[in-house]
Amino acid sequence: MVFFEHHGVEEKESFHYFTLVHSSFPLHFHRAYELIIVNEGELEVTIDQKEYVLKENDLAFIFHNQMHEFKTIDHSKITIVLFSPELIGHFFMNYQGYVPGNNVLHLSHAPNLHALDSIYSQKSFLYDICSMLVDQTAFLPVEHSTKTKVLHKILLFVDRNYYDDCTLKAVAKSLQYDYPYLSKLFVQMTNMTFTEYLNHYRISQACYQLKNSQRSIGEIAINCGYTNLRSFNRNFKKITNYSPNRYRALSDA
Repeated sequence: MVFFEHHGVEEKESFHYFTLVHSSFPLHFHRAYELIIVNEGELEVTIDQKEYVLKENDLAFIFHNQMHEFKTIDHSKITIVLFSPELIGHFFMNYQGYVPGNNVLHLSHAPNLHALDSIYSQKSFLYDICSMLVDQTAFLPVEHSTKTKVLHKILLFVDRNYYDDCTLKAVAKSLQYDYPYLSKLFVQMTNMTFTEYLNHYRISQACYQLKNSQRSIGEIAINCGYTNLRSFNRNFKKITNYSPNRYRALSDA
């Protein structure tokens, strides 16, 4: 199950939101726009290699195809909103090819997303956020280097194959690049090895399934690419500081 990459692709006017507790998610990108709203605690968000620290009622507005990641600082409760560019078509057309100089806004209060029960209320909310962003920051033209394009391809491969036999050798074969080149490039641009990234990505997917499904821990481990439950539990504890059972209990609290 993928909950980031394919949002904003499956339908022209899509709007999805969900809550994450004590969560982190490694570097990724997607066609959809994304809002990250901090309800409690603190969150470190990196967008196109620029770092932000978000606190309560801060919002990060991430443009489509901007590479980003987020990490909980101590503890956090956040809301993720994913929506297709078509939902704010006028804004999308005017700012296509540009990204914000500063992606972060501060809200006076937490939005009541449950009240957005029609496409018109959703568009009204989103255009209000767009207006705030336009008023508060400049916009810069998008620049994609060759290395960035290659990294995009690697991240997309992981997104589509993380639950299977996903290795950097398989990536190199699929993309027709030399393995040593991809290995060096990946470390340079993410500050972690491919294996470290893959484990973070798999555990992040597992966190989502623990919160949003009734699957057993063994089933979730398999769904996320782990054939050994002991390895899954060890990596989960190392990355989240919780056991899978404890994480599920905290998410349900």
